[in-house]
Amino acid sequence: MENKGIIYSVSGPVVVATDVNGKMFDVVRVGNLGLVGEIIKIVDNKSTIQVYEDTSGLKPGEPVYSTGKPLSVELGPGLLKSIYDGIQRPLDVIKSETGDFIVRGASAPPLDENKEWDFKPILKEGDEVNQGYIIGEVQETELIVHKIMVPEGVKGIIKEIKEGKFKVSDTVCIIENEKNDYEIKLKQIWPVRKARRVFLKFAPEIPLITGQRVIDSFFPVAKGGTVAVPGPFGSGKTVIQHQLSKWSDADITVYVGCGERGNEMTEILTTFPELQDPKSGKPLMEKTILIANTSNMPVAAREASIYTGVTIAEYYRDMGYDVALMADSTSRWAEALREISGRLEEMPGEEGYPAYLGRRISEFYERSGNAQIIPEDDRVGSVTLIGAVSPPGGDLSDPVVQNTLRVTRVFWALDASLASRRHFPSINWLNSYSLYLDSLSGWFKNNVDPKWMDVHSLMMSTLQKEAELQEIVQLVGYDSLPEKQKNILDIARVIREDFLQQNAFDDIDTYCSIKKQYEMLMIIKTLNDYQEKAIDSGRKVSQTSALPVRAKISRMKEVKEEDFEKFYNDIIKEIADEYGTIIEGVQNV
Repeated sequence: MENKGIIYSVSGPVVVATDVNGKMFDVVRVGNLGLVGEIIKIVDNKSTIQVYEDTSGLKPGEPVYSTGKPLSVELGPGLLKSIYDGIQRPLDVIKSETGDFIVRGASAPPLDENKEWDFKPILKEGDEVNQGYIIGEVQETELIVHKIMVPEGVKGIIKEIKEGKFKVSDTVCIIENEKNDYEIKLKQIWPVRKARRVFLKFAPEIPLITGQRVIDSFFPVAKGGTVAVPGPFGSGKTVIQHQLSKWSDADITVYVGCGERGNEMTEILTTFPELQDPKSGKPLMEKTILIANTSNMPVAAREASIYTGVTIAEYYRDMGYDVALMADSTSRWAEALREISGRLEEMPGEEGYPAYLGRRISEFYERSGNAQIIPEDDRVGSVTLIGAVSPPGGDLSDPVVQNTLRVTRVFWALDASLASRRHFPSINWLNSYSLYLDSLSGWFKNNVDPKWMDVHSLMMSTLQKEAELQEIVQLVGYDSLPEKQKNILDIARVIREDFLQQNAFDDIDTYCSIKKQYEMLMIIKTLNDYQEKAIDSGRKVSQTSALPVRAKISRMKEVKEEDFEKFYNDIIKEIADEYGTIIEGVQNV
């Protein structure tokens, strides 16, 4: 390598070197071991480098080499089913070479350089192409067809295009224009800090269906949307992200474990290969990419892991896929920024975080969106960003939480008290919100039922009234309430226990289709309507709550999807019959 410099000083993950002759954000190899680092500051002939590996043992005088290129990822067939660290080193490959622990300075190609892929062109010689055009396809997994695209800045006429089996570094197409001939390979390289450009971003009008009732029915997120999931330790952030990774209707899932405990990533690594995609029945790993940067890995690599994940997500979005990225958690990423900033002796902002924390968080979430990729065709893809935040003690005034809430449009407020009562998902329905409700209402009305928003409003208002009545109950007691208010408490309990509560470990309850969710809500609405009629006719809530149909309603989430339509019709009839009998009995008396 050229551009050789010398280490001047070492301070944790930050190294200062002289005479490196590199540019800002260039990747460098540091020391005799060749540790991976990135230039983050240049003053005179001194370059400050954040090193993505353990720097213990480095000493002044060791060499530093600049690669002359920014931190980049390789994008091509073979990404799916892979497990990377924060700087896209394939952990399974490194394990086979060095053992269970990553040796410092270890590296391996992100994509398998020896595997041959079956490339099928969809364009022909003489076709005129521009950046973003799809020139051919590779069947990457049984679920996903990998589209080979013309890289950014390349346009011209196809001079040659091949068909057959190729490695990722092989040339499959040559594009010529007035200036140069460009060789197109199965892989391309992209700097992680640069967002991939699109032609047009659309308003968020299609929901990301997750199969989690409290999310889909109460606080939905749009495809291409942004979500903040803050909560204290043990409140279920990771469980929610695991559920969304397993069951959301995104075509591809990128899961970034950013500074979390190793056992949480281990759970993903052990469970995902055994899980099946609900739509195809194939293993879930066929559409998943894992980036593992756990708490015992070098702190600087946490910052890179977020950008690595979102760059891979954008790449598959450009093919026309809907991608969901789970970042767990952005608090650990922000702590990495804080440590690096402290080592650089920068002026600290609130609670010691760097003053540019808000800008960095905004830049990350701005890479979401539902977009048309190029003007020449109607290819549309999306990146949905779901970021867990782990504020100390669950303090929502934490700078990371507040800066995240400024840029995200969905807030799933996790509640430790709900988690301690074993109510999962522990999303507090009084504190959470979704700013996508208005834009998604048209989809729900057209694809589920025209009365969707009316039912949603009724359920939310019932839960809000229950919270108000709970304060009165603590003062005067339940028995002092009028029957109408007792009914509100009764229906709210049904909503909480029989609808919102969902068992992630139950084979039936772990996923609930949007059609079943609506029918469950309609059962509760019908129950409420008949209870109000019974109260108007003189019956008490204590009498109606003892009816046999109530026991069946409490078990409705245990009914399988294929049996639910029959169950729904039967239960609506039973509610009408049983309540009609007691209402008629009162009137006859």
